[in-house]
Amino acid sequence: MPNIKQIAEAAGVSVSTVSRVLNNHPYVREDKRKAVEAAIERLQYSRNMNAVHLVKGATQTIGVILPQINNAYFGKVVEGIGQQALQVNYQLMLFQTGYRANEERKALRMLRDKIVDGLIIISRSLSLNQIEKYAKYGPITLCEEVRGRALSCVYFDHYTSFQKALTYLWDKGHRRIGYTINRRNSASSAVRHKAYLNTLASLGGESREAWIFDNCLHLEDGAKLLQHIRTMDDPPSALLITGDQVAAGLMIAAQNQGVRIPEELAIIGLDNQPISKLLGITTIDNRLNEIGAKAFSIIYRHIHEQTDEAIIQELGFKIIERSSV
Repeated sequence: MPNIKQIAEAAGVSVSTVSRVLNNHPYVREDKRKAVEAAIERLQYSRNMNAVHLVKGATQTIGVILPQINNAYFGKVVEGIGQQALQVNYQLMLFQTGYRANEERKALRMLRDKIVDGLIIISRSLSLNQIEKYAKYGPITLCEEVRGRALSCVYFDHYTSFQKALTYLWDKGHRRIGYTINRRNSASSAVRHKAYLNTLASLGGESREAWIFDNCLHLEDGAKLLQHIRTMDDPPSALLITGDQVAAGLMIAAQNQGVRIPEELAIIGLDNQPISKLLGITTIDNRLNEIGAKAFSIIYRHIHEQTDEAIIQELGFKIIERSSV
């Protein structure tokens, strides 16, 4: 296999110029870059990336743990991460786990084995205690509130956002208010449930187990949800739906079945996805793209400033008023 010196001779440039081209350095004349790339192609040069990583002590790769790739919520967070990574020439390695603990552990072992420089966890099934054990191997940032640990985080306030949305529905005259979730055993679901109980109690309202609907994540789940609600003897008059995709599925099904929104059922979505704007769904803008961007910035800061102190960043939210309430 040819070495860098031979590539330099074939391209008629210096070894340092070849090195800059190989490392995507921006300050290389275009004619020299093309000459080097042509020589690489002609000589069939292939870099030994393991050796490069050993020399640099870094892979310039960040791992991202997420349960599903084909989901709008997670996709928007990954988009924010990727936009920041591109700016500093970092790569992403996605770990689609399906909330399986063994798959999450595989990603954590990648950090331990220096295959990635850091990890961003968008959503998880492992406990914080299990995750924190790997923090000594490299920076880990979670997209949820975490305090008092060797873990950084960026998050929005699930409790207060739920509280504000429930109060908004109450002020609009609704007294039978329900909500949807995906997983009852997640950390965010526990916080939202607490907000649901506390907020309605403080308003003098009633919370009912029958008005809590789980396993709601996809567009088609919204259609199933509407069908279920229409069979109930005492259905909720308003729903706080934790995902605009589910809210959109319900909205489309309602239009097809002649159910008037908001007259018969008012809905508030979550995430401020483009589809919520198209369908006129009132939603909570939780700034998912910014959460992803900030998560990468935190990881990047840990790597380049070599700081172990946990960074905690809260992002605000707002209710986007449209026509579904």
